[in-house]
Order: sequence, then C-alpha cells, then structure tokens
Amino acid sequence: MTTLTRDASRDATRAGVLLALTSAITFALSGALARPMLDSGWTAGSIVLLRIAIGALVVLPFGLVALRGRWALLRRAAPTVLLYGGLAVAGAQYCYFSAVRTMEVGPALLIEYTAPAAVVVWMWLAHGQRPGRLTVAGAVVAALGLVLVLDLFAGADVDVRGTAWALAAMVGAATYFVISADERSGIPPMALAAGGLVVGGLLLGVLGLTGLMPMAASSSTVAYAGVDVAPWTVLLALGLVTAALAYTTGIAASRRLGSRLASFVALSEVVAAVAWAWLLLDQLPAPVQFVGGALILAGVIGVKLGERSVVVGTDPLPVVPAEPAEASERLSAGPAA
Repeated sequence: MTTLTRDASRDATRAGVLLALTSAITFALSGALARPMLDSGWTAGSIVLLRIAIGALVVLPFGLVALRGRWALLRRAAPTVLLYGGLAVAGAQYCYFSAVRTMEVGPALLIEYTAPAAVVVWMWLAHGQRPGRLTVAGAVVAALGLVLVLDLFAGADVDVRGTAWALAAMVGAATYFVISADERSGIPPMALAAGGLVVGGLLLGVLGLTGLMPMAASSSTVAYAGVDVAPWTVLLALGLVTAALAYTTGIAASRRLGSRLASFVALSEVVAAVAWAWLLLDQLPAPVQFVGGALILAGVIGVKLGERSVVVGTDPLPVVPAEPAEASERLSAGPAA
C-alpha cells in the first residue's frame, strides 16, 4: 500500500509538472502573437479583452459539465470565483499592460514574476508552511536566472508609476497560483477556469466601455516568421491556446503541485517567451539569456527538492466543509475532478 501511494504521488507530480509546463508555454505564446498586432494598430486592451472573451466562450460549456448542476456549490464558491476573475484574470492582465505603457517590458515582466516569492511568503504567513533553505536557495537562483533572461544588466529606465502597476500585476499573478491550488471551495478546476474567465472578461469589458482601458483595432494582416496572417486567426489562437488551454492546464497543475511549486515551474514561461519571440519574430536570444534559462530550471529543481523540508504549522484559515456527497465524489474522482 505504501508503494502504491508513493507511486501515485510521483505520477501526480509528473502529470502536474507536465501540465504546468504546458500552461507556461501556452501563456508565453501570447506576447509573441500580440506584438505584431500592437505594431499594426491594435491596443493591448482590445487584444486582451478578445483573448479572455474567446477563452471564456470555449471553456464555459466544459465548466458547466464539470459542475454537473451543483449550483449550491457554485454559490458557496462565488467569492473565490469573483476574486479569481477579478485579480488573477482581469487584474493581472490590465495592470501588466498598464505597466508597459510607462516602462520597458523587461523590468515590468521581472517585477510581475516575483509572484512565486510572494506565494512562498503567503503560504508561510497564512498557512504556516515555512520554506526550507533549499526552497529559498532555489528562489534566489531562479530570480537571478530571470534577470539574465530579461537581459536587464544592459540598463533600463524604471518609473514609479509603472513599477506600481507591475507590483499590482504581481499580486494578480500570485493570486492566480494560490487560488488555483486551493481545493477547499470544492469547485472543479474546469468550473473555476470558466468562472474566472467569464468574470475577467466582463470586468475587462467594463473597463473598455468606460474608457479606462484604451480600445482600438485594425484589419491589416500581421507577419510571423515572414508569413502574413489575418488578425482574426491570431485572435483565435490567443483565445484558444493562450487563454482557454493555458488557464485550464494551469489550474489542474496547481491542484497537483500546490501553489508554491506550480508558481516556480511557471517561471519557465519567461524562457518560453524568449523562444517564441525567436521562432515567430526572429528575435534571437543572447547567450546570457540561455544561461538565465538554465538557472531558472535549476531554481525550479531546487524548489521541488525543498518541498520535502517545508515545515507545516497550524493553518489559521478556516476550511469550509463540503457536503458529504460532494466530499465523497471528490475523493473518488481525484484532484483533477
């Protein structure tokens, strides 16, 4: 029995890492796809709104099927879904694009991707899970790798306003990992993804309608690796791949790995973004960026090994008990139900 349990745990971890990498790689594609559209006259607000809206339309039917008519469960989890859609989806997207309007993309991305450190601190303060030395060392190595991948040693102008927006985006990203890994609400991962995308899309729509988020579009074709592509094709890829697939696999990964490890594996998104920019936009990475990618991977491995030394204290947050039928159903279905 012990061997079977250990094997099942290893299988769940392997599946979780694979799902997390899929999520990171698909999330990373959004930047390379959006860049030519931004150059052709689209605003970031228009792109992100349509991206989230298409993702919501695709995931919503699957979310309803996963919910299986348990509307009482959805009502109890409504605060979680609203928080996820507001901060993890709409908030992170809007704040990041607001940051890059006043500062360079590299520093803004680096600040947002301090989210794993915020997750470690949150799990320590709110859940009593004190990180071990290896986890801290892995975080430091991964942070250094991010600096190298983003090639920030060349120097960059950082303004206070942009930094504040990027820090707000970091809060949204950290919220994404924490809520995605939290099973206490009992809501299935697919239903959480669907609800979050719907809420996020509605909030972004309100921002666009009120003029707080600039909206503009263009019918001009855009080029990737020398191939002209219609903008509607790019929007479909953004919605289907970088929203629907990315969010659903990300939540499933977090349920298997936990918010701390999932957030560090997600750092590979930066490496993947560099690779996508190379393949689609002919932006060849510098040698120092390859070194940074290796350090990020080393940091992720360190965090994974450090999971064994996490000291778990008393969880100060109340756990809402699920209904008996729902609890039994989840136990039989597994973490990805």
